[in-house]
Amino acid sequence: MDDLEAWKKLAREHRGVTQELAAFIAGIKPGDISEKTRAILDDALVDALGCGLYGLTTPWGRIMAEFVCEQQGRPEAALWGNGVRVSAVNTVLASGTAIHSFDFDDHSRAKIHPGALVVPVVLALAERERVDGELMLAAMAAGYETMNRVSQAFNPSRARMRGWHLTGTAGTFAAAAAACVMLKLDAETTASALGLAGTQSAGTWAFTADGGMSKRIHPGRSAQAGLMAALLAQRGFVGPHYILEAEDGGLMFGMSDTPRPGLLVEKLGERWHADETCFKPYACCGSNHACVDAVLGLMRENDLRPSDVERVIAGIASVVNTQTGFEYCADSVLNAQMSLRYNIAVAMFDGQAYLEQFTPQRIVEPQVVALSRRIEIEIDPEIDRAYPEVYGGKVTLHTRHGKTLSKKVDYSRGMPENPMSASEIDSKFMSLASAAVGSESAGSILNAARGLFRSGSAEPLANLLAQAKVCDAVATV
Repeated sequence: MDDLEAWKKLAREHRGVTQELAAFIAGIKPGDISEKTRAILDDALVDALGCGLYGLTTPWGRIMAEFVCEQQGRPEAALWGNGVRVSAVNTVLASGTAIHSFDFDDHSRAKIHPGALVVPVVLALAERERVDGELMLAAMAAGYETMNRVSQAFNPSRARMRGWHLTGTAGTFAAAAAACVMLKLDAETTASALGLAGTQSAGTWAFTADGGMSKRIHPGRSAQAGLMAALLAQRGFVGPHYILEAEDGGLMFGMSDTPRPGLLVEKLGERWHADETCFKPYACCGSNHACVDAVLGLMRENDLRPSDVERVIAGIASVVNTQTGFEYCADSVLNAQMSLRYNIAVAMFDGQAYLEQFTPQRIVEPQVVALSRRIEIEIDPEIDRAYPEVYGGKVTLHTRHGKTLSKKVDYSRGMPENPMSASEIDSKFMSLASAAVGSESAGSILNAARGLFRSGSAEPLANLLAQAKVCDAVATV
């Protein structure tokens, strides 16, 4: 039960944290970004672009691009894959939606997808403002830092249990922060931008009820709202400077029954959350990856086929059970990507959970569906206590020959403790981008992206993104 009086006391104790965060954002300089953080953000840029180019082939990616083409606005920034330039606030709506179109984009243990909205804002404003790669790097770091801190302050597990999709609710702050750095706004103006961004926060998990497309739009809409907030603040439109901690209307209390305002500013400038970015080797919900890794390991190490397995038990956290432990209905690609049962079952059959495992044809295949419906899910107390600091999962297989095999994974492939290499990120990019725009165009975009932070302009990359011709064949989703 929410305790309003306890919140008011907590709010008074932490009054000013939004402004402290704003001052930090306004003070970020390119020289503040370590080589480690630079390397991770370089990977994040490439990963986002690959996901975004593939996303242009999806129905929702195409619909949004067509919508943005109609809105147009001043020709400030490239509309990816469409050969035109539109206003910055419009193009980020399309590119943010595209990046998140197949649930393959980066994420963090704050239960957010930062690249899907930070990268579009940085690239769009880089064209509009004609800035160099070093400032783009600083802006990306600011966006990732802000989004992680805001989500952690909400208390992501508790916010998720209320039905909030944190990529939508915390995302507006990230977009605003990145935009403020790109626009070189001072601390006071940045605080206004954060306030205007926060008052536009939105996004819920209602899409799991029927596989609606709304999840795909959350990063695009957050990018648009946060960018608009910064541009309005730049013009003198004043936002609430206590948007997160206000006693009446503070967003932290609105999002969670146990907000943690101290985490918003703890170790500012010492701990860079971008360093903890998680990249996906599987095209499904990141909370399921540990179980996918576990079952793939068991099948491979014991030379098993699905027909050898009598019983499958997945041990997960209670939040993950709410989010992805639902009965699999084979009614949409989105729900297949979210369904832990389907993810485990298809991995057992195919030895992977990549693009081919999430087509309309594959998600209804009778053998896979039958196995998914036999998978049992239980709350593992140890995993539950550690989540979301540790995205753990455990799978136990009972074979038809009487063996019981178990594997627990704390850090799935792509987590900071078990990272994908830059070459693996590049291979993922080429796989996705080549399917969307052909290998020659994909290779050129990759080369430009890998050199962006050392360049003097985003224009060469933007031109390649605008001119890329998206394949006529729509992704089978």
